[in-house]
Amino acid sequence: MDAERPGLEAAASPPLADASLYLHPQTLARLATMELRAKHIVEGVQAGTHRSPLQGFSVEFSQHRPYVPGDDIRRLDWKVYARTDKLHLKQHQQETTLDLVILVDASGSMGYGSRLFEEASGVGAAASPDGRANWSKFDHATALAAAMAYITLKQGDRVGLTVFAEDVKAQLARSSAGNQWRLIVGALSGRPSAGATRLDRVIDQALAQLTNRCLIVFISDFFAEEGDLRASLARVRHRRHDMILFQVLDRQELEFAFDRPAPFEGMEAEGRVRIDPRQLRQAYRQVAEEHIARLDKLARSFGFDHHLVNTHDWLGPPLAAYLARRNAQIKRSKYG
Repeated sequence: MDAERPGLEAAASPPLADASLYLHPQTLARLATMELRAKHIVEGVQAGTHRSPLQGFSVEFSQHRPYVPGDDIRRLDWKVYARTDKLHLKQHQQETTLDLVILVDASGSMGYGSRLFEEASGVGAAASPDGRANWSKFDHATALAAAMAYITLKQGDRVGLTVFAEDVKAQLARSSAGNQWRLIVGALSGRPSAGATRLDRVIDQALAQLTNRCLIVFISDFFAEEGDLRASLARVRHRRHDMILFQVLDRQELEFAFDRPAPFEGMEAEGRVRIDPRQLRQAYRQVAEEHIARLDKLARSFGFDHHLVNTHDWLGPPLAAYLARRNAQIKRSKYG
């Protein structure tokens, strides 16, 4: 998944979808002013907007420090020596690029949605291109992924994409080329599969392609075994990548506001059961809240961000507010 390596054949020439179905032009205009930062020390040598505390040879002077035996004498500041008769080395801030890798869950559960497509669409389209009347979690994940890619590419940084279920379905290599955003939107134009997701397998496949430290944006409903997810996040942390976990859930999955008995069927082959949701609502909400809280605690235990996304909320304002908070926290931190 390096910049020099082509994407998978399935994503080499994706159809170019109409991005306005998922992101209103006003939303893109607002997001264009945002900045995406990584918590870790960003590696690289290309010019970008991100500073690294790594000291090296670059264009912007940072500070002096006293010379010690073994230092590279080419970095001595002879003007300071002439004034003070003491040897000091020049240190610089290294400006580097951000590599963003976006992972989007396209498993069966991401096909659920209770919001009308016409209401959620960026241009009020009555239905999706494939004729669906409801806006699914995958639609919202698509909009979120496109927005994050748009922000990053506007910074002049590189973005790569992986769409997955049990295995990788589509992949684009990291690039900052002018057509990369349209290629990403095109690669996201498919539909969720009918199968379950294997977050652990996909994380391993993604990490195997990364040779430098990246910011990984992981977009999913995270209906997965907690043990598998914990092991996966541990591997990401061990490789010293940064990660944001965007948990995308439909409002009905949060509130369970169904009002009459009906058959409920799992979207990943879990089977069908007939229940009265009014009798289960309180217990369901408690379980859902506990699941979200555990995921949040798990992400933070590895130093990662977890952010809950409701498909019934407009994407732009909540995303802008989240990124502003994240950037403020990073600026206050040691490496901000």
